[in-house]
Amino acid sequence: MEVILKQDIHNLGYKNDVVKVKEGYARNFLIPKNMATVATETNRKILAENMKQRAFKEEKIKKEAQKVAETLGSITLKIGAKAGTSGKIFGAVNALQIAEAIQKQFNVEIDRKKIHVDGESIKELGTYSAKVILHKEVKLDVKFEVVAE
Repeated sequence: MEVILKQDIHNLGYKNDVVKVKEGYARNFLIPKNMATVATETNRKILAENMKQRAFKEEKIKKEAQKVAETLGSITLKIGAKAGTSGKIFGAVNALQIAEAIQKQFNVEIDRKKIHVDGESIKELGTYSAKVILHKEVKLDVKFEVVAE
């Protein structure tokens, strides 16, 4: 069954994409939660008209995302964490702390859900990398260093 997504869904697609999913997944999960609609001929025509109107706005958003990507791509974030003498930190560093560090250091707001850290959280001091999705076509790896406070 083909559906039109109403929002970004991780590992499935982005808003306004037409994707093919199993019928049960569409009827029991995506459509009742208002995450997608059935891709009928009428809905496809509505989608095409909406996409024409949004093309200019999307290009502007993409250019802004590329500008942010150029800024973030060449730097290494420093994230402070309380740590013991062995190098293990108390707690963990996750996407939320990375998003806050980007906000503080560069005044760029990025949703924590758009930041993917390998292994979910960092529990030791060191240098790591996280994948940041700024736009569906603009993705980058941000390097960050966890240092003791």
